[in-house]
Amino acid sequence: MSLSLECKKAKRTGFIPAFLCGGILAAAVPIVNMAVRSEMYVGQQSSPMQILMGTNWQMMAMLNILLVVAGSCLLYHTEFADNAMQKMKSLPIRESSIFFGKFVLTSIMSVVVLAIEAASIAFCVSHWFEIGNDFWLELGKNFGYSFLLMLPCVLLSLLISSACKNMWVSLGIGVVCVFTATMLPTNNFMLSLFPFATPFQVFVNTEMAQAMHYVYAAIAEIVVIGIAELVFIKVRRSFE
Repeated sequence: MSLSLECKKAKRTGFIPAFLCGGILAAAVPIVNMAVRSEMYVGQQSSPMQILMGTNWQMMAMLNILLVVAGSCLLYHTEFADNAMQKMKSLPIRESSIFFGKFVLTSIMSVVVLAIEAASIAFCVSHWFEIGNDFWLELGKNFGYSFLLMLPCVLLSLLISSACKNMWVSLGIGVVCVFTATMLPTNNFMLSLFPFATPFQVFVNTEMAQAMHYVYAAIAEIVVIGIAELVFIKVRRSFE
């Protein structure tokens, strides 16, 4: 019920077209890069997946995170505009269900974006390299890993947006967090666990033990941020 309601409200915001256009833009990054500088990559000894993800994923991940930040702001802007959130509280709908409905919707659109990007990587491999026997399994693992690491970012972006009635405030905080994440040292494991920094990690270039550490950390962050939102809702309600 909550998800269907969120889908209906999202139609008025441009949320879905924004994600689709953003996904196509991010998917164009490896294609354009290979079309312009293919001679730099074709002769390398690494696997095609390692080459493509290593050279393109930082830009693609940044676009994905910016999409999540902008999408979260759009979803909550409709709630705070014209006191819509206060009107929703008069209905038999929990505020937490609204939040998690938006989380599910944003997660689904993130899957769509990652699927478009995966198709782009597959096209690049088939056109400029050669698809090996394990390529599809490797592709699925890599983008499944990326999706899991993106979920804490989705939750934190929604939490910030739910806390700020002014969309420009939450958007500004999100953009600052994104650029802060790009400046964090990549070799520091603890700093790389910042929810806006974890989506920059690449499964194919990471040792299995370290990749599992990121998986466990992402799951822990999902739980912690989800609980933080529930606490925040109760605290804000007590002051209203």
